[in-house]
Amino acid sequence: MPTSALAAFARAVSPDHAPLVPYSLADIRTELLAGLTVALALVPEAVAFSLVAGVNPLVGLYAAFMVGLITALFGGRPGMVSGATGSMAVVMVSLVAAHGVEYLFATVVLTGVLQILAGIFRLGKFMRLVPHSVMMGFVNGLAIVIGLAQLHQFHVSDGHGGQVWMQGQQLWITLGLVALTMAAIWAAPRVTRAVPAPLVGILITAAIVIGFGINVPRVGDMASITGTLPSFHLPMVPLTLETLKIVVPYAVILAAVGLIESLLTLNLVGEITGKKGGASQECIAQGAANLATGFFGGMGGCAMIGQSMINVTSGGRTRLAATVAALFLLSFILVGAPLIEQIPLAALTGVMFMVVIGTFAWNSFRVLARVPRADAVVIVLVTVITVFTDLATAVVAGVIVSALAYAWQNAKRIHARTRTTPEGAKVYQIEGPLFFGSAEGFAELFTPDTDPSLVIVDFAGSRVADQSALAAIEALAAKYDARGKTLVLRHLSRDCHRLLHRAGQLMVDSDDDPTYGVAVDYSVRPGALGAAH
Repeated sequence: MPTSALAAFARAVSPDHAPLVPYSLADIRTELLAGLTVALALVPEAVAFSLVAGVNPLVGLYAAFMVGLITALFGGRPGMVSGATGSMAVVMVSLVAAHGVEYLFATVVLTGVLQILAGIFRLGKFMRLVPHSVMMGFVNGLAIVIGLAQLHQFHVSDGHGGQVWMQGQQLWITLGLVALTMAAIWAAPRVTRAVPAPLVGILITAAIVIGFGINVPRVGDMASITGTLPSFHLPMVPLTLETLKIVVPYAVILAAVGLIESLLTLNLVGEITGKKGGASQECIAQGAANLATGFFGGMGGCAMIGQSMINVTSGGRTRLAATVAALFLLSFILVGAPLIEQIPLAALTGVMFMVVIGTFAWNSFRVLARVPRADAVVIVLVTVITVFTDLATAVVAGVIVSALAYAWQNAKRIHARTRTTPEGAKVYQIEGPLFFGSAEGFAELFTPDTDPSLVIVDFAGSRVADQSALAAIEALAAKYDARGKTLVLRHLSRDCHRLLHRAGQLMVDSDDDPTYGVAVDYSVRPGALGAAH
């Protein structure tokens, strides 16, 4: 197919104008090599996360293949890579230990259903509520987690079923190979960009180790990756309410963790590539991938920030790279295991360390001294919680702290300017938002005992936001009413006219009344002054 026709086809079948396939033969080569690099990095990750979850390594490899393939074809952001992940594996381990792998498969199926529903109901749009400070903490925390996970590669068997740190010559040789891989990745782009730098590093280090027969741990030392095609398998669990009670809590947590990591990775990849992604589409794709994986003996998964970074830095910008990465991984399982198992783990460790260096937001050290103190606290908090607990907890905590800090700052903004009209009426010109956080401060602005008989409250510079604000206005009206004084409310929105009770009689309609909606929906309308007018 000519290049121009290929480009036209790609634009036609991609509604968000992000190409499904590259436009030229050179781009195709880049995408294929990027996919191969990602596939090589996926193998030890999938095996390691399988061991974390307490399942056979093939369960993780099958998940990496199926989740990776389905999300590559139908996900919301070309360039992203998905597979078995550590953030989900740590949730699975207690389930597998207590109930067995069949319950894991059932849980993954339900996880997929929940994620599909999240996409159908467009819950992914709530990711826009995640502040930039939380994103920065997420990136830093995940970079640290990826780096710490690589330290496992410096362990060897003690001969009694345990693991000990490498020592002596073996340690220094391994460190040297890691450094060689990292140096090759750094230098490769300065020589040629025809081959992705991470692949160059892997090939150089693997060639030296295999050529000279150097005795260092290799992929095959972790576990054999030889297998067959995944086959359809119904989870062998009883269809009872007791089963549902077991799997539902785990499925909810896995669905939340998977979607949060996937959507944050989607945003990160979008920032790097300069293209937007579809959050709801990504939710549905992740759900479909986990649904399929659960029925084919996989442990489920989500987007992988490390492999996604390898992909985009290697030149992967379309769906082709992630798709061929999944297919390469399957070929490793079916026919290429003897060769792949000879790759030294040091080479893949070097690649992941370069991912850590490229992922960590180093400018955050400079930013911490310049941003508001609350944002600096959020960056550090999310980073620490990500490292010591899990991603979902870290993001939720970061959003809550950011929201509380925002509410506190806005609560302090409310104030009033006062003036007296020629007729002797006192006018309070309210400025700043009126909501639950500022309701108490709003009440303190007024002096009903010393005010004149006519008081005008002008909300032109304010905004009434919630039920607490409406209650504060009615409470204020009650104070003046009890003292036999007249209170007039101006420039309130039409919603306030409808929602306020007796205080509504005190409002003055103006052509320039605001039209924003109050963020509250009453079925019962409590009011300080009693019946409606």
